[in-house]
Amino acid sequence: MSTAGLSRPDLDRLHRVLAAQVERRDLPGLVAVVSRSGDAQVETIGTLAFDDATPMALDTIFRIASLTKLATAVAALILVEGCRIRLDSSIDRWLPELADRRVLRSLASEPDDTVPAHRPITLRDLLTYRMGFGGIMAMPGTYPIQKLIRDLRIGGDGPMLATDYPPTDEWLRRLGSLPLLTQPGEAWHYQVSGDVLGALIARVAGRSLGAFMRERIFEPLGMKDTGFRVPAEKLRRMPAFYRFDREANALTHFEDPAHNAYAAEPPFESGGGGLAASLDDWFAFHRMLLGRGRLGRERILSPATVALMTSDQLPPEQRTANPIFFGRHSSWGLGFAVDIARTEIFHSPGRYGWTGGFGTTTYNDPANDLIGILFTQRMMDSPEPPAVFVDFWTAAYGAMG
Repeated sequence: MSTAGLSRPDLDRLHRVLAAQVERRDLPGLVAVVSRSGDAQVETIGTLAFDDATPMALDTIFRIASLTKLATAVAALILVEGCRIRLDSSIDRWLPELADRRVLRSLASEPDDTVPAHRPITLRDLLTYRMGFGGIMAMPGTYPIQKLIRDLRIGGDGPMLATDYPPTDEWLRRLGSLPLLTQPGEAWHYQVSGDVLGALIARVAGRSLGAFMRERIFEPLGMKDTGFRVPAEKLRRMPAFYRFDREANALTHFEDPAHNAYAAEPPFESGGGGLAASLDDWFAFHRMLLGRGRLGRERILSPATVALMTSDQLPPEQRTANPIFFGRHSSWGLGFAVDIARTEIFHSPGRYGWTGGFGTTTYNDPANDLIGILFTQRMMDSPEPPAVFVDFWTAAYGAMG
């Protein structure tokens, strides 16, 4: 990665902003890259854990959480380009567990107070996160359906590790036992569409989601450290995973360091949040997207497909109904967020990407030929972006002349 196009003040500003987070012990370490027109600044700061002096590196493997959604969307659109499934195809053929849906009469209804779905769920519904089911942004116990979602371990109601899920077929059966929250296509709901999308890809492709991604995305792009499982010899390259404990007023381990959830094959490959990856790998993935589906000689998607997936797909009323996720600046494409207005210096219309609840953020900005990736391993405290994200993007765009 070359830094030829960046001035020394630019380089110093980004480094200083990120290093301050580690010096304050807000997190033990991080890795980041900002690439403009092919010239990249890479930062590896701090250590894998507060009690581990192993330095962060380009090949440190992070739990990237919801950044997985980008790769899952690409995998689905590979199948669309191959005419294995169409965007407006019903998913009933491949996922009969989710056929003949019932829908809650209202979110406050008891789970058996339902009406028939107006139509089946489609692939487009999954990619736009409008299948009719997902996370409920309310305190636990606010609505009757929330207890069932939690008890059945569906996801979308809080952070989950791979080991928290039941096996895929059982997960689909449990999801199919619940009514939808809204009619298909009528509202945007976070998370669960991505997990259903991963299960759909596996059924259509005839192999696991991880195997399909490996064959069609990861291996062609040289992404050797990305997957739903981390081999034993690579586990030492994973950092500790922290969350802020408000009662203790301190950072604590979210996951027992002695029982890494990525050490074994997961019972469920979460298309909404299950991948681990290194910065090197994820940079290759983003260079492919910024290259309109191509990296070097490898073509993953067509330019037309990349243009479609990175364009706004939501009607205004569905976007404004989710201010926690979209604010006034963002909307949703096919599988991830798309900026539509500038409310901060780094909200550039056409910029696309997402953030991961385990402390990761990644966006491409085609108008400025920019890629930005920041990997930490401190869980987000709320849907609002943490200070380190805001400072990273502010420094990245503030350096542009």
